[in-house]
Amino acid sequence: MTTNPAGPRLLGPAEVRQLAAELDLRPTKQRGQNFVIDANTVRRIVRESGITGDDVVVEVGPGLGSLTLALLEVARRVIAIEVDPLLAERLPATIAAYAPGQVDRFEVVLADAMRVDSVPGPPPTALVANLPYNVSVPVLIHLLTLLPSLERGLVMVQAEVADRLAAPPGSKTYGVPSVKAAWFADVRRAGAIGRNVFWPAPNVDSGLVAWTRREPPDTTATRQQVFAVVDAAFAQRRKQVRAALRGLAGSAETATAALEAAGVDPTARGEVLDVHDFSRIAEGLAATRAAAPDQGAE
Repeated sequence: MTTNPAGPRLLGPAEVRQLAAELDLRPTKQRGQNFVIDANTVRRIVRESGITGDDVVVEVGPGLGSLTLALLEVARRVIAIEVDPLLAERLPATIAAYAPGQVDRFEVVLADAMRVDSVPGPPPTALVANLPYNVSVPVLIHLLTLLPSLERGLVMVQAEVADRLAAPPGSKTYGVPSVKAAWFADVRRAGAIGRNVFWPAPNVDSGLVAWTRREPPDTTATRQQVFAVVDAAFAQRRKQVRAALRGLAGSAETATAALEAAGVDPTARGEVLDVHDFSRIAEGLAATRAAAPDQGAE
């Protein structure tokens, strides 16, 4: 395989620190700014993501551009969403300097990924990102909701969060992120990342999570209705699901009726239920509520 002379050069520790010095940048914990300084790591992320030259990739939190440059080695187009104006303004110059042949395949969007409501250009097919750890789950769920064209992705998150996202029902780490992610996709753990590949080094371990889009459960309930049930079921993990859903249902009796209609044991706990169970419970709640006025009129 021959090397493309116009292909991107990747950032190493010296380049990252030089760029940071030019910007007088002091990485902030508030924005989860830990920049990858290891070229092998960003290449590994791109490889594990499975993207090809046909993919339009969304990246969140590109920072100084370490992963962005590695994505541009492979992807057809990269749209990078960056909330920090200083970093967003600098990124095009970095791409021009390190990947001059890929400038026309890159675009940066100055926006908060939690609140963005569209992305420019062709519909994106993949999400590959080193997500800010303090908002990783809500950002992931928001983008999966916003961009149905996303077919697959790989995100780097805090190791504990990676475990939760990929956890199966019945495991200790199974919870709200596990169920909500499962609504959209098949999710799996795709490896671990050491702390020494970041600057500054975080005080937590990191993990890779890969996902492949699939159809949501076949249900008459809306996603919002299902997610409301999920949130209520895990608000107090040790409670039986009929007690946990009492507030949402309006009474323990209504909750029990909805659970029985869904074929779910009212004494079960949320951590043993999968996304299909929660969908049926949401359907049962909606049906029970709809029937309540009629019952009262008889």
